[in-house]
Amino acid sequence: MATKRDYYEVLEIGRTASPEEIKRAYRKLARQFHPDVNKAAEAEAKFKEVNEANDVLSDPEKRAAYDRFGHNMPGAGAGYDPFGGMGGDPFGTIFETFFGGAGAQRASRGPQRGSDLRYTLSISFEEAVFGAEKEIEFRRLETCGTCSGNGAEPGTEPTKCPRCNGLGEVRQRAPLFNMVTVTTCDQCGGEGTVVAIPCRECRGDGRLRQPRKLVVKIPGGVDGSSQIRITGEGEAGPRGGPHGNLYVVLDVLPHDYFLRDGNEIVLELPLNIAQVALGAEIEVPTIDGSEKLKVPAGTQHGATFKLRNKGVPFLRGNGRGDQIVVARVVVPTKLNDQQRQLFQQLEQSFSGEPDDQEDGGPFGWLKSKLGF
Repeated sequence: MATKRDYYEVLEIGRTASPEEIKRAYRKLARQFHPDVNKAAEAEAKFKEVNEANDVLSDPEKRAAYDRFGHNMPGAGAGYDPFGGMGGDPFGTIFETFFGGAGAQRASRGPQRGSDLRYTLSISFEEAVFGAEKEIEFRRLETCGTCSGNGAEPGTEPTKCPRCNGLGEVRQRAPLFNMVTVTTCDQCGGEGTVVAIPCRECRGDGRLRQPRKLVVKIPGGVDGSSQIRITGEGEAGPRGGPHGNLYVVLDVLPHDYFLRDGNEIVLELPLNIAQVALGAEIEVPTIDGSEKLKVPAGTQHGATFKLRNKGVPFLRGNGRGDQIVVARVVVPTKLNDQQRQLFQQLEQSFSGEPDDQEDGGPFGWLKSKLGF
């Protein structure tokens, strides 16, 4: 009967090797003796020997027991494993039944959906009103074409994790209370498989970050709180899983003179004193081009006018909002001699009106209130 070799000798490390040194040694030897790569007759046996040694030495408790008892450590070769073996443990079964432990979550961890991405896209005021098509470029994780997402070098396959026996979880029992704890396997990260020879292209991750160009269709009527979901344009999932979604968040740039209030477009229109006093017909800008607007005589500061169907299209439904024109009377701050004379004449004409004389002038109502 062949004598088992010392596990430290199998991994070609010293007895004081750190966990990182054990991991590096295991990966090196597993790559060397992997049956998919090494076709020698003894390769498979050596590969199993390396996995067995790593299974013990990568677990702190098993390693401590091995350092003390060698291959005769408690539980070696027996059906009961005091360090959390997966088979034949009635306490584990009871714990799983009542608390949803490893047995409730032991299903294989297959391909998972990738993460969603967010992209902020700046658009003009006009593009928000009428819609547009914009090309964007971003980077996302893509499934590696060399290994098809499994992370293993072509010609090899991921192997069952020797630490958790492919379950992705490790159970340990506290002897004092017969309590079983379930933790994610620290060797495979919960995958249930390990990659002995990582793919050279993606270094074992199964995904690569690549640039991506995309044309985004922006419907008319969006605003700065809008976002567009593009299904399947997020990041690729682990282990060849489907892509997540891309969310394009819109940032509408301000306009030089238009403001937006819901589906209405607001324009503040500066008017001089003569225009509001005498009335005028003025061309005003709209999002569609110039429109004529009649300003009646006597228009007051802050008066509003409505231009039908010159606003923003309804995002959900037909039709458009209106454009609201707000009169802003501009008082001149500098007058030339002729303008000053004209305003003086205008002032005299107002002060000489009969109605004003009878009421005590333009401030007669105020004087009467104050008792003058």
